Amino acid sequence: QVQVVESGGGFVQAGASLTLTCTAPITIFSISRGYWYRQAPGKKRELVASIGDRGGTEYAQSVKGRFTISRDNDKRTFGLLMNSLQPEDTGTYYCSVRNLWGQGTQVTVSS
Repeated sequence: QVQVVESGGGFVQAGASLTLTCTAPITIFSISRGYWYRQAPGKKRELVASIGDRGGTEYAQSVKGRFTISRDNDKRTFGLLMNSLQPEDTGTYYCSVRNLWGQGTQVTVSS
């Protein structure tokens, strides 16, 4: 089956960094835009960042300058480098590609 899998979440203190990784099958990775979403407790799922097949990126205003989305076409992965994490970044982070979703990885940032 086609599966999208996220990893890299954890429990950190404010100011720390985390790198999330999303792995997608080759059949859907190529010529596809990858998306990172997050959902905080009590809030709707929001788009954090996306990256196109040729590397073009878009970011939510709340993470600009702190988060960096990337893609590795050889490893078939989407990455999300999160710097200067704050408590408001807490939530479940999801990877999406070709309308397929992973199960999510939890990021918790304490003050």
